[in-house]
Amino acid sequence: MVDLDKKMLKKLTKLSRIECNEAEEEELFHQLKAILEHVAHLQEVDTDDVSPCNHVLASICNVIREDEVGPLLKREDFLNNSPSQVGGMIRVPPVIKTQVE
Repeated sequence: MVDLDKKMLKKLTKLSRIECNEAEEEELFHQLKAILEHVAHLQEVDTDDVSPCNHVLASICNVIREDEVGPLLKREDFLNNSPSQVGGMIRVPPVIKTQVE
């Protein structure tokens, strides 16, 4: 199990882009420590005879409808419904701005 310390907490807050003052950092540190202790406690549970499963109930299944092609909007109507457009395409804000080291 990973041993959480203040240095690692600083790195995690930087990677997740969380800004904390010292009081919030202290509270976050104690909360993460409690979570890691709980996970360590769960690691002690004997699961050798338990088969892996995706669902608790085997009878659960997704109800999926068939894809059907419907009427399409004209390109102009589609673009007129967007908040911003450039060159016949919808403009969206950048998703990745900078790389965090």
